[in-house]
Amino acid sequence: MTQVYFHCSNTKKVFADRRDAVVDDLTEARDHATRVVQSFTNELSREDWRDWVMHVSDDYRDELFVVPFAFVLSKPN
Repeated sequence: MTQVYFHCSNTKKVFADRRDAVVDDLTEARDHATRVVQSFTNELSREDWRDWVMHVSDDYRDELFVVPFAFVLSKPN
């Protein structure tokens, strides 16, 4: 099990994840990241999410991978 953090940013803003999630592997981390991105983009807001990126890092602050919001947004429902 690994503690991971899901930070979101674009060129103007950063949302730092203050709470960690415990995952068994990178697949579970990816799935969780996708759900977090979907929760952001499903909110009623005027935010254009296409330039946002989620940075997934471990408890040592090493970046494991990134998920561009545009990648999740382009998936068919």
